[in-house]
Order: sequence, then C-alpha cells, then structure tokens
Amino acid sequence: MLTPATRGIMLALRIALREMRGGLRGFYVLTACIALGVMAVAGVNSVASGLANGFAREGRSILGGDLAFLLSLREASTAEQDFLATQGQVSRAATMRAMARAQDGDAALVEVKAVDASYPLYGTVLLDPDQPLRNVLAPEDGVFGAAADPALLARFGLAPGGRISVGAINIDIRAVLRSEPDKLAGGIGFGPRLLISEIALRATGLLRPGSVVRWHYHLRLPGVTESETPLRAVTAAVQAQFPQAGWEIRSRANASPALAQNLERFTQYLTLVGLSALLIGGVGVANATKAHLDRRREVIATLKSLGASGVRVFAIYLIQILAFAALGAIPGLGIGAALPFIVGWSFASLLPLPIEPVLHAGDLALAFLYGLLTAITFALWPLGRAHDVPVSALFRSEISSDWQRPRTAYVLATGLSVASLAALALALAYDRRVAAIFIIAAAAVFVLLYALARLLMLTAQRILGLRSAVLRLAIANIHRPGALTPSVVLSLGLGLTLLVTVMSIDANLRRQFLAALPEKAPSFYFIDIPAADADEFNAFVRANAPGGTLNEVPMLRGRIVATNGVPAEQLKPTAEAAWALQSDRGITYAQNLPAGSRLVSGEWWGPDYQGPPLVSFEQRIANGLGLKIGDTVTVNVLGRNVVATLANLRTVDWETLGINFVMVFPPSTFRGAPHTRIATLTYPPGHSTDEEFTLLKAVGNAFPAIAAMRVRDVLDAVGATVTNLVLGIRAASALTLIVAILVLAGALAAGHRRRVYEAVILKTLGATRMRLVWVYAVEYLVLGSATAVLALAAGTGAAAFILGHFMHLPFLWLPGPPLVSCVLTVLFVIVLGLLGTARALGQKPAPLLRDL
Repeated sequence: MLTPATRGIMLALRIALREMRGGLRGFYVLTACIALGVMAVAGVNSVASGLANGFAREGRSILGGDLAFLLSLREASTAEQDFLATQGQVSRAATMRAMARAQDGDAALVEVKAVDASYPLYGTVLLDPDQPLRNVLAPEDGVFGAAADPALLARFGLAPGGRISVGAINIDIRAVLRSEPDKLAGGIGFGPRLLISEIALRATGLLRPGSVVRWHYHLRLPGVTESETPLRAVTAAVQAQFPQAGWEIRSRANASPALAQNLERFTQYLTLVGLSALLIGGVGVANATKAHLDRRREVIATLKSLGASGVRVFAIYLIQILAFAALGAIPGLGIGAALPFIVGWSFASLLPLPIEPVLHAGDLALAFLYGLLTAITFALWPLGRAHDVPVSALFRSEISSDWQRPRTAYVLATGLSVASLAALALALAYDRRVAAIFIIAAAAVFVLLYALARLLMLTAQRILGLRSAVLRLAIANIHRPGALTPSVVLSLGLGLTLLVTVMSIDANLRRQFLAALPEKAPSFYFIDIPAADADEFNAFVRANAPGGTLNEVPMLRGRIVATNGVPAEQLKPTAEAAWALQSDRGITYAQNLPAGSRLVSGEWWGPDYQGPPLVSFEQRIANGLGLKIGDTVTVNVLGRNVVATLANLRTVDWETLGINFVMVFPPSTFRGAPHTRIATLTYPPGHSTDEEFTLLKAVGNAFPAIAAMRVRDVLDAVGATVTNLVLGIRAASALTLIVAILVLAGALAAGHRRRVYEAVILKTLGATRMRLVWVYAVEYLVLGSATAVLALAAGTGAAAFILGHFMHLPFLWLPGPPLVSCVLTVLFVIVLGLLGTARALGQKPAPLLRDL
C-alpha cells in the first residue's frame, strides 16, 4: 500500500508529465545549453581517457622499450651496458643537435638520432619508399645512409637520393621518414629529424668530450607481461648496482612525462571551458525556469486553488526541469561519446597521438551528473519563489512579477547545490589549485555581474528630469519590475569575460613568440663549441660579424638528484619549479656574477675561491624547491654526484633570451671536467637577414661540429606550437561563447510577453513603432556597454593572472582585439535584442486589450 508521501510524489509526476505534452516550447535554450555543456565535459573527458588508455597500450612503442635509461654527455660504461644486457634485450640510441649542409653550402639545424641494429625494439619505423631500416642506414661505397624528415628535404630542395654533409662525413638520404614509434618520448625538437646509424654518428666527429648528446638505452624484458613488478625489480637492481650513474629512468607507464603533463593540463583547461559553458548555461536554465513559471501562472493558481501545496507545485516543476535537462543531456552525451572516435579517425595524421576510441561510461556518467546538478542549482531559486506566491498575486502578476526572495529552505538548498557543484569540480580536477582558482573566479564574476546589474537598476531609478521620451522609456526599462537587466548582464558578461581573457592571452602569446624579438635578444646560439677550439671560433665569428657582440660561457649538463639529502622523486616542488627536476639541465661555472643576473641574497664567491662546492640558484626555482641559503643540492654531472651548498640566490632576466642558467658553480668545482662552451651573437639594430644566413653558411663550413641555432627560427618553431595551442583554445572557447549567445537569446525571449504588453499600451497611447525601436536600442546599448566595460576589466585581469602565475610570462595590455570584440558584441546585442522585439512591435492591440 502506497504511503501518502509516495502518492504525493506519483501525483506530482503525473501532473508534470501531462504538462510536458506540449513539447519543448520555452525550453529550447535550456536543453541546448545543457546539451552543449554536457557535450564539452563528456567529449573532453572521453578524449582524455582515450589518450590515457592509448598511452598505456602503446607505452612500449612510445618509450622504445619496457624501460629506458637516459644519460647526458656520457655513454654508459662497459660494466653498465653489460649489466643491462643481463636483464633483457638492449637497444642503444643517441640524440643531439647538429648542422646539416647541402652541396651548395646551405646549412640547417637538424635533430640527429643515431640508432643501432636492434632499433626499434617495439613498433615500426615508416619509410617512403617502404624498405628495411637497416638497408637505408647501411654504408654503400663508403657513404652512410639516412632517413630524413620531409621538412629537411623541403629545406634543401632535395628528394630521396640527395646528399648532405653532417660533421666530417657525407650522408645519402635514401628515404623519407614518415614516423618513428618513439618520437613522442623525445619531445618537440627545434629542427627536422635526421635518422642515421650509430656508426655514422661516430664517424661524424661530433662525439667529443663534453658534447651535448643524450644516450638512450632501451631495454626489452623477456616474456610479455603487463605487471609493473618486473619493471620495478629491474629498476631497483640497476640503481643498487650503479647508485652514482645519474640515470634518468623511465618505464612504459611514464614514457613521456612532459607530454603527459602537457596533455593533462590542456585537458584541464578544456574541462574548465566545458564547466564554464555549463555555468553560463545555468543562467539560461534560470531564465527558462522563470519564463516557464510566468507562462504557467494561471495553471499554478488553479492548482493552488484546488488545494495543491507550495511543496507540490515546487515538485511538479522541478520534475519538469530535470526532465528537460536530461533530454538535453542525452544528445550531448552522444556527441561527447563520439568525439574520441571522430578525433581518432579524422585527425590521426594531424595528431599523431595514441588515442584509443572506446566508450567511457564513467566519464559519460560524470558529464550527465554535471548537467543535472547545474540545472538543479540554477532552477532552485526561481522554483522556490513559486512556493509562497498566493493565488491572488498570481492572477494579478500581469503588472508586477518581481517576486520576493524564496523561503530559507530553498535558499539553503540552492547554497548546498552550489557547494556540491564546486566540490565535484574540485574533487575531480587534475590540478586542484587551478580548479579552486576557477571556482573562486567564477563566483567573483557572478557577484560582480549581479552587482553591476543592481547598480544599473539603482542608477536608472535615480535618473530624473530627462526631456527625451525615448531616453526616459529606455532608462525606465532598465529598472522596472521584471526588467531583463540581471539576465542580460549575467549571460552576456560571463561569455564576454571569457572571450576577452582568451583574446588577451592569445595576443600576448603571439607577441611573445611570433612578434618582434626583444631589443637585446641574440641573433644566434652556438652550441657544442669544443673548449680547445673556442679561441679560434671566437676569432672567426668576430671577423665575419664585425658589428656583432659575442658572449661565450662554459656549459655542462647536470641533473638534480637530491636536496638536503632528500631524493628528487620525493620532493614536492611548486608548479613553476617542477621542470627543474625533469631530466638534466644546463649548468655553468663563473668567477663573477653572470650578465643578466642580479644578486638578491647571500654572497658571491671570490675570484680565487678553492673551497668546498658552492652553487648559486635562480630565486624563483629555489623557492619552488623549498631551498634557502645553506641548504645542500646534489647534482649528478657525468656520472658523478656533486654535493654543493647553496651560497646565494639570483634573479635572472629571462626575457632577453641571453645565456642564463638556473645553477651556477665556482670554477673550481668542475676543474678538469670535459665540457663544451656555448655562445650567443647579437647583431646591432638594422642588420639584414642576409648577413645572418651568410654567417650561418660560413660557420657550417669552417666548424662543421658546432651547431648554430638562429633565434628567429627557434622562436618560429615554438610559435608554431603556440599557434596550434591557441587555435585549440579558441575553438574550445567558442563553445562557451555560443552558449552565452543562446542564453542571451533566451533571456530576451523570456521577456517577450512583457514586451508585447508594453508595446501595445505605448502604441495605444500614441507611440510610433520607430520610437519604440529607438527605446529598445538605447536600452540594449546601455546594458551591453556597461557589461562590456566590466567584462573587459575582468577578462584582462584574468589573462594577466594566468600569464603571470601559470605561464610565467610578462603581461602587456594590448587593447585592440578585446576592444573590437567588445564593440562587436555590443552591436550584436542590439541587433539580437531588436530582432527579439520585432514580433512585439507588430502585435495588434485589440486582442490583448480585450483580455485586460
């Protein structure tokens, strides 16, 4: 037997379903907003899960083995290599940057990868024409072969069969390198790939003491198992056998930590965009709910007059809102679930990522939960207002629908729902600090926009004595009961704030990487300068670039393995300092404080210092690692652990793009250690590009072992990556803007009934249609302009915060793109508003007046 409570719920459900027979009328915006938001969250999470599964499945191919042992500047010793060989099959590879020269003397920087006969242990190298890799790399008539990236062939105007020089040898390009299985593990290079044999690399003469070369020892374990236990056992055995080796050890589970982290952060951003779309859509839910209750006031009055309680009315319309939200979420889930398949099938050539397109029920359920919780959060307040509205007020609400705040229970329920939505976003975020900042920022923008709407209404109330009837009516529309001001300001402001934020970040990134170089930026970097040839090289460069400024310093590579005796793996650095612990870093030694640095604490060592090892750290990185003066830092250099005491902290002017290092040591620390030198050449203002290319060819011919990096080319390579990232951000943010437009259209549609009423009354009193057009145009102009000013300020502040705290880049206010966007948006609001009121202006007075 059903209890009274159960019968009440069943009755509410039956009445709600009967009312829904009319279809989606009035709920198109609500369902569209929920669909787009759910699609964004479901799609992003599904793609992220597909990538995670793909990385797990293809981990061996991406890494090049079950385990990889990486060393910088030195090869593994015979004992180390023999021990690895006892654990399984080993493949050896070396990567470094070098200069490739065409037969006509043209030179270009290439990313050389030299492999042995066992490469690859997993996966396949795709060549064009298709042939065994060993045939491509084997020497013929005393000339080694290579496979080259298509970009290198295009740079030199060559085809397979062409010949280039690297170091001291000639190399025939016998195939086009279409893909290599472990490319993702190597990160982004500054030049095209050149794949050669290890024997060829040794013949080039590039492998000198101190050369910046990275050795990769890939290990394939015997047997096939997905268990991580054998990986941990081998790793522990290698570390125990060679504790001072300074390996960077990776497993198939973390084949490319940097790439995985970047993908996770980009996924985090896209997820926040999806949540933003849902939040903006929530305003549309509130608008649709309010408009629906306004249209159903007679029905509510009838239900209450027949004995329905406020709770039952609330239950009836909450069921309807949830039903329409679920109806909108279903197509959103469908498109979001299909997104991994679309990405995997359509963009495989553009995005060489190991995505595994499968359905992810957990991600879809999470997106559905986000959608329903958003709908509930934004519907509770207007639904709660309907609880206590008396029947008489409902029948008289043609004039005033400015309902009061709902009772305390609904206010608390709304607060609890908001807290649940925030907690869900926070708990499931990759970076909870970013998620917390997003939640705080979203709440702050909501409060600011609501405050702006109230301020506009209060200001409009106080404006008296206007002589123009158009201005009086427009100002009255802003503050009258049931005004559209809060809805328009919230829906427009949220979308426009995000748009300004994205455009400001976009403009700054373009300025940073694609625009003019800093005034004092160098024109060239020269790396791998042998210490024995440094004087000769310096004289050559000064003779061939008499107007340039040459700056040269020694450079080694070292990896931070511990601080204060705590292993690097156990440290918890801040986000901005974590990169210093990833792989090896460039280090130098100097008697005097390096140019571009400023001492902020501690004391610099004297020019003749001969004591225990000291180190100078860049201040922000030291703070991020929790270091202070007197702490110890253990750095592995050439297989030797150097324990140095932190002597001082420096600030570094990174923006000049000059030679700067996080860690600087006294010269005595590395006396006798093999190393190379690095140099920059800065041309004076007004030099020509031809001078740069002429010098590039001359250095390539005279010093084939020295790699020359043209700074403009490096920035162009970085800029291409940034451009692709920005395009992805723009595309994702466009979704939020679409939702904002839908919500704005819904807000205007929600006021259609009142617009019809006002238009009929005013036309009856003598107002012309054109005068009413001007009234509404002025109203939307005021609302749009005020909202645009606040969105411009909030978006600019958000962009400055993101660039400064997360990207660690300087922020410069570039007003052009955001201002143009704001102006165009205001014009769009006016046009959209006038289109929405066109039907109201054309309404015949007689039918409405007969109902008054």
